[in-house]
Amino acid sequence: MDKYGVGQDVYCYPGTAVLRNLLNLRNDVELAKAERDFSELAASQISFELPPYDLPYLQALHRSLFRELYAWAGEIRTLDISKGDTRFCNVSRIEPEAIKIFASMAEQGWYESYLRAPLIEAVAESFGDLNMIHPFREGNGRAQRILYEHVILNAGFEVNWWSIGPDEWVAANIAAVNCDYSPLQVVFDRCIGQTAIG
Repeated sequence: MDKYGVGQDVYCYPGTAVLRNLLNLRNDVELAKAERDFSELAASQISFELPPYDLPYLQALHRSLFRELYAWAGEIRTLDISKGDTRFCNVSRIEPEAIKIFASMAEQGWYESYLRAPLIEAVAESFGDLNMIHPFREGNGRAQRILYEHVILNAGFEVNWWSIGPDEWVAANIAAVNCDYSPLQVVFDRCIGQTAIG
């Protein structure tokens, strides 16, 4: 079984839980290190862009982060997945549900006129909802954080993720599954700084 609990799938090497990758790494630890190293380097080279943002934009971010590792980087997953007790969006609903979330963000003007407190509430909710879409087989969190860097910067605020540990991220996103966005609000309250324009 792979880490999402779906058993053997086409994304993994036969008989293993290791994702097929362009480096042909067959060890989870080595692959995780390569993912971290490659995605950190790629993230540093991604330029900020103004809205509108949409699913193709998120796909482009994912492709930039993982194209050196995965042939399917930037492609919508073709397999239903779950993690622990959380089942992510059914494959057939990924695009329509993502369209709804991005349309809602657009209707809210990409939060451009929001003060810090309402911005925290708004991004916590849309982040949690988009996380449930989980459009990619792997690397969703990293791609989504870059997307939200752009959303938050465009709204006029600084953002820094480094004060949040992985366990806190996971717990906050699990709470959002049941529409409890308060842990994500705590996360974003720490991540979102002052206005970027001073």
